[in-house]
Amino acid sequence: MPGDIFNSKGVGGRSKQHTAYRGQRDYSILPRSPSEALEPERAPEPPRGGGQRPQHPLVVFFNRLMTFLLIVLICVAGLFYLVRRQFDQPGPLAYPTVFVVPHGQGVSAIARRLEQDGIINDRWTFFIASRYFKVHDKIKAGEYNIKVNASLRDVLDTLVEGKSIDHKISFAEGLTSQQIVERLQANPDLEGTITEVPAEGTLLPDTYRFQIGDSRQDIIERMQVGRQKFLAKMWEERDPDIAVQSPEEAVILASIVEKETSRADERLRIASVFENRLKKKMRLQSDPTIIYGLVGGKGVLDHPIQQDELDRDTPYNTYKINGLPPTPIANPGRAAIEAVLKPAKTKDLYFVADGTGGHAFAPSLDEHNKNVVKWRQVERAMREQEREEAEAAAAAGNSSPDGAAPNPSPNGTAPTAGTTSGRLVAPDALLNLRSSAGLSPTLGAASAGEADAAPATPPAVGTGADVPLPRRNPLR
Repeated sequence: MPGDIFNSKGVGGRSKQHTAYRGQRDYSILPRSPSEALEPERAPEPPRGGGQRPQHPLVVFFNRLMTFLLIVLICVAGLFYLVRRQFDQPGPLAYPTVFVVPHGQGVSAIARRLEQDGIINDRWTFFIASRYFKVHDKIKAGEYNIKVNASLRDVLDTLVEGKSIDHKISFAEGLTSQQIVERLQANPDLEGTITEVPAEGTLLPDTYRFQIGDSRQDIIERMQVGRQKFLAKMWEERDPDIAVQSPEEAVILASIVEKETSRADERLRIASVFENRLKKKMRLQSDPTIIYGLVGGKGVLDHPIQQDELDRDTPYNTYKINGLPPTPIANPGRAAIEAVLKPAKTKDLYFVADGTGGHAFAPSLDEHNKNVVKWRQVERAMREQEREEAEAAAAAGNSSPDGAAPNPSPNGTAPTAGTTSGRLVAPDALLNLRSSAGLSPTLGAASAGEADAAPATPPAVGTGADVPLPRRNPLR
């Protein structure tokens, strides 16, 4: 049968008739469609036990490691790009502000505060930038001005450069150590306490710069070092013929000169008066030494010197003791120290106020007494003007809140010059109302160690222990 011929199978899956009749074409094995004709034949299975050998575990590990490092590098590059972009763009600050970096504060805390204060947008960018540029440990404590829209770079540069706002504290020449400590304690921008008042005369008055948060003790130490250096330098350059024998004695005498005058043009001459007195073994007779013996480091007497106070025995009363007092009576400035170590060459032994804020100098007692007479005339004019002003105030009803006239003084005279707040004929005379180097405590008497000489003029006011002396400038 023909069907039997095509259906019978032979070896290899081919029909016997196909084998027998090679000339005939078998349509049963042709592709059924064009798409089927285009499909590649299935690849033969690889032989069992053949092909590539498996990779070594180390090779696999390094391949994975390189892939990981590549991913990390891409991430770092992206992060760097973002940080760099934020680093230079304007910041959010809408108005100038002041930012304070306390001592010892770390970069992370600084970054957090910058973000909280609205100075930067992101604290982590600031932190990363400070680490990247290796300036995280170079940020300086201080108080800084931050400008409007300051970029993160601007802020970091400002903190690293340390151009902070400077604060100043000034100490006038002639302040005592106690007064200096009180001024430091009252400054709210400084920290810490001073447990011990420095020795008198060991501090150098000057203007000192500091930053908020600096310690008060640090200012004290700077003043001490400044005084030591300056005194050592000036001692090497001193006049070899001066009377003082040591740097310590020089500071003692300089403190007296400092308290005697506020005029720079008089320091050398006043120093020469004390220099000449020391060489002649004369007592210095300086009022500021009496005040220091009474009140010590307080520095200011709250009333004019009384006769009984002048007669009081203290180690500092140069009307009673010979030579220099045991310690300085204040902290002298550079000019006073230099004046003592290089005094003017004069023969002056006396000086008295001249009514203009300065002094009249004299080498002899006779000439000095003439100067005292001139000063007494100034005093009388001052008292007369005070009396006129008091009478005018009483007439106008302005002398007291209830309109009553002021009470007259016990002895019926006008107050002594310097004891009232009225305007004086010579206002500058209040700076130095008497000669501390010489003027006797009794008004009109000779001075400068010559209290037993005849009075130049009769006493202007009553006598006795209650006679007040003209007050010195209370600020000195």
